[in-house]
Amino acid sequence: NKVVFGARVTVVDEETEDKKTYRIVGQYEADMKAGTISVSSPVAKALMGKKVGDSVEVPAPGGARVYEIAAVKFA
Repeated sequence: NKVVFGARVTVVDEETEDKKTYRIVGQYEADMKAGTISVSSPVAKALMGKKVGDSVEVPAPGGARVYEIAAVKFA
């Protein structure tokens, strides 16, 4: 399954091993506290079209972060 709008994506930070789950939504629905991110955010842009096992690099203020996609769900 590829990451698309509406997907719930679990990623693992390759440096810290921290696991996070995000749902990709429209910009007006985005709420980091609720685990939803805008489709236009840097994280969502990096994830779109990728699949489980892929690694993505996301630009961040402290330097780029690399995440591995651990799961993609639709619910």
